Amino acid sequence: MSGKRHHVYIAIGLIMGAAAGVAADWIAGPAESGPAAVSTQPSEAPGASLREGLHWFTYNVTDSVGKVFLRLIFMVVVPLVFCALTLGVVEIGDIRRLGRIGVRTLGYTLVLSSIAVILGVSLVNFFRPGESLPPEQRDALRAQYSGNAAQAVEHAKKAKSVRDTLLDIIPENPLQEMVGALDGSAKGGGMLAVMFFALVFGAAITLIPNERARPLVDCIQAVFDVCMVVIGMAMRIAPVAVACLVFSVTARVGADVLKMLLGFALTALAGMAVQIGVIYPLMLKTLGRTSPGRFFRDISDVMVTAFATSSSNATLPTSLRCAEQDLKLPKEIGHFVLTVGATGNQNGTALYEGVVVLFLAQVFGVELSFAQQLMVVLMSVLAGVGTAGVPGGSLPLIAVVCSSVGVPADGIGIILGIDRILDMVRTVLNVVGDLVLAVCVSKGVRPAPAPAM
Repeated sequence: MSGKRHHVYIAIGLIMGAAAGVAADWIAGPAESGPAAVSTQPSEAPGASLREGLHWFTYNVTDSVGKVFLRLIFMVVVPLVFCALTLGVVEIGDIRRLGRIGVRTLGYTLVLSSIAVILGVSLVNFFRPGESLPPEQRDALRAQYSGNAAQAVEHAKKAKSVRDTLLDIIPENPLQEMVGALDGSAKGGGMLAVMFFALVFGAAITLIPNERARPLVDCIQAVFDVCMVVIGMAMRIAPVAVACLVFSVTARVGADVLKMLLGFALTALAGMAVQIGVIYPLMLKTLGRTSPGRFFRDISDVMVTAFATSSSNATLPTSLRCAEQDLKLPKEIGHFVLTVGATGNQNGTALYEGVVVLFLAQVFGVELSFAQQLMVVLMSVLAGVGTAGVPGGSLPLIAVVCSSVGVPADGIGIILGIDRILDMVRTVLNVVGDLVLAVCVSKGVRPAPAPAM
């Protein structure tokens, strides 16, 4: 399957799965009321009822295919997160050598990502797209993830205070937190504690001599590369998995789930529009002392490339050329900020992750406390640093954030079909954010002295 046309096949899978699911729901007729109506675990072959047969087919066939895809992703989540964050900090470790450039890069990155996530979370809390389904159809959707959803609600009832949440960020036993990060059995901060450990571990690596750190960094990079290969293997079956997952959802809930997904997509796009149309121009005007209109004209090629490839890494060469030739940024600043930003300044992805987690919490009836929403913001900001700059790179991190606040991680199957489309938009946000960052950093740092003749 051609990598360049992979998104086309995913879109086809989405359309075919949705159409087939809606048709199957219509042919099967209205579901009966009561527990049997939402049962998704028939123990025997389908009976005479078309609705029973549809339940049997979705549970035994389409759900199973979709879960193969999801489990391929989940099984590398913990090593992927640890390696990605550690490597991200090691790359930013040039703070010691680049001084103000590194400090400003890190500071502006945290500011942009935090604004993005808070914006996304606020919009979901305001519009509440996950509550748009009628109650009986939401019950049917929850039944599809019955075990996980029940556990999620119980988990949410045991929400920790803000004090305990912040203390648990520092792990007593990082390995124990890794083991229980996804199933909720961690005693402390779970994946947030793992992320903190990765940040400290990466910072410590930058403080030892390079010749001693290099073998360890190469080893971590190799583990990260292996994880990305596994993700790539999973993405190869994504078109079929998307078709199956969307079929399962629409066959049980009907066309109304598509309206709910449209509300989710519009909420995410609204947040991205505000970030790129309001926040970025404000940053350019105040900190970058640059005309936003001229800036966006100069980077038009970069935006088109980012939208077409859905990859910050693939867009990096175009961004570097644009920074040097069109924006006239100092070479050393452009190269450092954009190279680090391709992995570390994924504020579009951070915004999206916050939106997804709160949307799924609404779908499954999980009420998140202020402390848990704060955790979503913190983890989404950190996940934005650790997200691989490739198509689909955010899916493992979304599963991580979901699990950490008691939202069923399997629920990402609901949004999987439209994730690829939104991925194209948030990649534009990520790449433009890198260039905004580079402009702002360049205005606060003196250019390097010219070499002596």
